Amino acid sequence: MGILVLVFIFISLSQHGDAHGPDSCNQGGGLCRVGSCISGEYLAQFCFEPVILCCKNLSPATTES
Repeated sequence: MGILVLVFIFISLSQHGDAHGPDSCNQGGGLCRVGSCISGEYLAQFCFEPVILCCKNLSPATTES
């Protein structure tokens, strides 16, 4: 019974609203995070709405030469 509940929750989260999935987030340069983005990041989209967020850096990454 517990496995059926977990499967139902996973299907519900993956089909909800603006959930783009982790592949879309990673390809766009973001990271999936649970709960909230860390300092220096902003919410770009959802990996699995509304729990898992896709967070991206506020400033572009710079490299030293």
